[in-house]
Amino acid sequence: MNRAATIAQKLLQIKAIKLSPQSPFTWASGIQSPIYCDNRIVLSHPDVRNFVKQAFLEKAKEFGHFNKIAGVATAGIAHGALLADVMNMPFIYVRSKAKGHGRKNLIEGELKGTEQVLVVEDLISTGGSSLKAVEAIQETGATVVGVVAIFTYGFKKADIAFEAANCRLKTLSDYNTLINEAVKTNYIQDSDVQLLKNWLQEVNTAD
Repeated sequence: MNRAATIAQKLLQIKAIKLSPQSPFTWASGIQSPIYCDNRIVLSHPDVRNFVKQAFLEKAKEFGHFNKIAGVATAGIAHGALLADVMNMPFIYVRSKAKGHGRKNLIEGELKGTEQVLVVEDLISTGGSSLKAVEAIQETGATVVGVVAIFTYGFKKADIAFEAANCRLKTLSDYNTLINEAVKTNYIQDSDVQLLKNWLQEVNTAD
């Protein structure tokens, strides 16, 4: 089994990802979705956490040289810090908005503006929060080599946004791999597959 499939299975097993084709979840945005993803749950399962950490380590090698790791607040912070620790590399994180007091930092940690930075995120939907963090880092003069995340829904909007920003994106697993593994493990029935695929197609053709 390849790493993406194993990650998908583990996320299902610990209920970090839930699939409910017949009774969709309502996201904060109002979107009715057959999938709900909360990768924070990974942190509560040491075996899965370590597997994800090692998968991040292998995936990070695909970005070539970099000398600093950045987590995207809030869910990307822990995973970024874990990767930075195993790589013995400096770590920073990027807030969703500048702090309202003190030094009013948007970026926490030391960033001189000359570094090569890999950005770590937990989940990619539209890509907005990740690319906002990328932009904040680039504004310091530092170079972003790309973004790595645990999972992507496969939204076309995200692909377009990352391409427009000229930013590489790699993920440990993805929506289609998840569906395949969910069928293999009897998490869902064959009859649910088309519902799940139709939802993604509808999202990608809605704009």
